[in-house]
Amino acid sequence: MHEFLFGIYPYIALTVLILGSIARYERDPFTWKTSSSQLLRRKQLVIGSTLFHVGVLIIFFGHLVGLLTPIQVFDALGIGHGFKQVLAVVAGGIAGIMALVGGLMLFHRRWTDPRIRKTSSFADIAILALLLIQLVLGLGTIFISLQHLDGHEMTTFMAWALGIFTFDGQAASYISEAALIFKIHLFLGLTIFLLFPFTRLVHMLSVPLRYITRPGYQIVRSRRKEGSK
Repeated sequence: MHEFLFGIYPYIALTVLILGSIARYERDPFTWKTSSSQLLRRKQLVIGSTLFHVGVLIIFFGHLVGLLTPIQVFDALGIGHGFKQVLAVVAGGIAGIMALVGGLMLFHRRWTDPRIRKTSSFADIAILALLLIQLVLGLGTIFISLQHLDGHEMTTFMAWALGIFTFDGQAASYISEAALIFKIHLFLGLTIFLLFPFTRLVHMLSVPLRYITRPGYQIVRSRRKEGSK
């Protein structure tokens, strides 16, 4: 089971992520968005959305660089494993708390407001719940990481991640001794990748091309009869 979850399942999740996202964009391009509800509880939306998105983006790119950069690059730059571990704990902890607070605000808004909940799909609520659980698990791993400040444990996850992308048949074995919370965190992360093309998360793929340079939030106006107050 360990070999399947961390040696085979990653390829299933990544394949569905890539092919599913392409298929959705080709077949249903008008669903490549998040349904706006900014007219309702706007202040809570702005604060929660800002905290959540900034935190998640920091975490995502931190994981991307931290896990997929060869260890030799950090060694060549003189960045010690211990320093990298502490940096990951501090930066990841701050970003994780930001994202968790923002995500809880968004979940509370979507779950408790009858009007917003009525326009929310099951997938909207479920994927946000999964992201919140993932954030809690990620913050929980900090307590384990603080016991291994030499950075050795982090290098095992780097070896696993690089092993997956270099088709190393032994990749799963590199994290066989990792703490259970790390394994659950990895499994849930892969599952989120698997579900990615079928949820509102697809709008994240617009970030490199359009999100940063767009003029601002989507403008949404309520429909009212002319002359009404």
